[in-house]
Amino acid sequence: MNKETQLKKDFDKKEFDTGASSLKIILWYFTSMLFFRSGLIPFSAILVVILKMFGAKIGKEVRIKPYIYIHYPWKLTVGDYCWLAECRIENLAKVTIGKNVCVSQRAMLLTGNHDYKKSGFDLITKAIVLEDGAWIGAKAIVCPGVTAASHAVLTVGSIATKNLEPYGIYQGNPAVKVKDRVIE
Repeated sequence: MNKETQLKKDFDKKEFDTGASSLKIILWYFTSMLFFRSGLIPFSAILVVILKMFGAKIGKEVRIKPYIYIHYPWKLTVGDYCWLAECRIENLAKVTIGKNVCVSQRAMLLTGNHDYKKSGFDLITKAIVLEDGAWIGAKAIVCPGVTAASHAVLTVGSIATKNLEPYGIYQGNPAVKVKDRVIE
């Protein structure tokens, strides 16, 4: 077996649990395209009902904006009074969002990555937690396994590769704490 064939074989052998049947995944794909990513339905209440039908756990008074991308709604939990803008939730692993959380425009929550040390480029998935009061700024990225603690802020365009402390404001790539968040 040559090296290229071995790499293809290694890459294909990793099993990933989607948490759903193939039929459910196909139904979600078309539902997502039609109602979420197209912007056809701008009403949060309807989008929330659809997400719940696909297994998402969503609290009260949650605002979900059109053009949002959610990979697997059955791996998503959202607390009360949250705002999810036109963002990308690439939740191959569980994403838990607390109460009063804001995920701004074009932010990305990424639960998956690949192990570059393995010839098979194995998939690695780790959950993301956004605790109560956290704010993920526009075009910011939260990497696999990160917890944004209570009321932490990840500023515009920043990339969180490590956990964010409570009431910290983080900026840059990789994001570092620049000051404390003071809520009046």
